[in-house]
Amino acid sequence: MGEPKTEGEEAPRCVGCGRRVKTLYVQYSPGNIRLMKCDNCKAVADPYIECEFMIILLDLILHKTRAYRHLLFNKLHIGSSLDKGLLYRSILVHIVLDAFRISVSKGKKADGDSSRSMLSTIFNCSEVLGDALLGNIIFMAMLLLGGRYLIKLSFDLTRSREVLLAVIISSYIKFFLLTMMVWEFPSSAIFIVEMFVLSSNVVALRVVTWFPKAHCFGVCFAAHAARYFTEIWLLHTPRA
Repeated sequence: MGEPKTEGEEAPRCVGCGRRVKTLYVQYSPGNIRLMKCDNCKAVADPYIECEFMIILLDLILHKTRAYRHLLFNKLHIGSSLDKGLLYRSILVHIVLDAFRISVSKGKKADGDSSRSMLSTIFNCSEVLGDALLGNIIFMAMLLLGGRYLIKLSFDLTRSREVLLAVIISSYIKFFLLTMMVWEFPSSAIFIVEMFVLSSNVVALRVVTWFPKAHCFGVCFAAHAARYFTEIWLLHTPRA
């Protein structure tokens, strides 16, 4: 199974069938547009153009593939020349959010240790960032290796960037972890967020690869498991 081939490397896509289309809408005047239909499925190519952000976000939370196609292909234009720099910024944010998650996990285990010097705090921050960086390197490596060997995906630089960006963007729910700075949550909240991220990653990978859900789940689960065991190993490794 693979992506339907049509011409137009950077053309937008129909959110219903995934085929490339020439244009999503025709603008007659400011605020006056007509949505175009897909030649393949005969439905409106992207009705999300006229939707409020909260409606799109709700459909993303509900894991609707139509919403993911709108976000990834028609909004962010992944796989095209327009996404240069977006991947690196997304990876940086992803690492910072993971570092925050690790620090929260460590904080739960080390409550009461409030007498820390500034030097100790800086060391702990750099240690957490290092753990998050290593965990993300393992995660991305397993994601690409899994895509190569589990779903037999042929990779080039553009394809690899497309897969990585789709999976990282679909981890948006990790921003929920920042609410732990304001409100108290049980440790199980982190696990729930991670499970939601895993399921969201599966949908995003399926959207960009066109492979069955079970195959995409296997790839994402292997990548998440590799990162999880790496972090467990780092947490239990004595530090100088």
